[in-house]
Amino acid sequence: MKKQLLLAAVAAVVGLTAQADTLDKAKTSGVITMGVRDSSGALSYTLGDSKYAGYHVELCQRIIANLEKAVGKKLDVKYQSVTSQNRIPLVQNGTVDIECGSTTNNVARQKDVAFVSTTYVEEVRFAVKANSGITSIAQLNGKNVATTTGTTSVQLLRKNERANGIDFKEVFGKDHADSFLLLESGRADAFVMDAQILAGNIANAKNPADYKIVGEVLNVEPIAIMVRKDDQAFKKLADDTIAALAKSGELAKIYDKWFVQPIPPKNARVGLAASEATKTAWTNLNDKPAEDYAKK
Repeated sequence: MKKQLLLAAVAAVVGLTAQADTLDKAKTSGVITMGVRDSSGALSYTLGDSKYAGYHVELCQRIIANLEKAVGKKLDVKYQSVTSQNRIPLVQNGTVDIECGSTTNNVARQKDVAFVSTTYVEEVRFAVKANSGITSIAQLNGKNVATTTGTTSVQLLRKNERANGIDFKEVFGKDHADSFLLLESGRADAFVMDAQILAGNIANAKNPADYKIVGEVLNVEPIAIMVRKDDQAFKKLADDTIAALAKSGELAKIYDKWFVQPIPPKNARVGLAASEATKTAWTNLNDKPAEDYAKK
């Protein structure tokens, strides 16, 4: 019995080691799987018919193009829709090779996955209906506030509630589109989330002018592409891809394409110019967690 358990443990370790090496996996299988989000603003969103677009989607496509050069073959690129709740487990178990969504890089998550150099620095705020009269966190007292299950915004809400004694009821959407629907339908008075996700959902609303982003900045967070932990070769390839794009100025152009210019399917503009924090991240590429961004 002990021998069987030992063999099973060895097999599990060998399996995890093999799974961690994305370059070998891609070369052997000829397949690479991108984890994508259905409604993560201009970072990653669905166009329907299993097609996806966005800033991080395009950056992942650039990384995969270099992966193809490294393994010497064209790869079959598959798209796997992930959620805030299952994205990390799906990277860990090998279902997804690279996650191209809107994930905050923080210390807790770095224990489970690795992050490519930060390509977007987010400000967490909240969206309300334009005629609501709400402009600050204090005015959320007694209100229903929506956020998305499995996101760091949930923690931020709770922290803010304790700090300021604001009494609000949290309502949860299963994804960002669902959370925005809570606001749209009147079941929530505000939707707290990354500003670009809010802006993206507003841009694609039936009447974008009916909504606005308001309030104090709740937090500043580095958002990055995820890969498997201890997969040093693939992380280096991904980091080198981002570094080359940043050095050439192409990274800024790709950002502008998705956040400033009209984007499909409605040719709406998110209208969110790169923040100084994001520009600084491009100049000083790193994979530091959110805790390093916190005010001392």
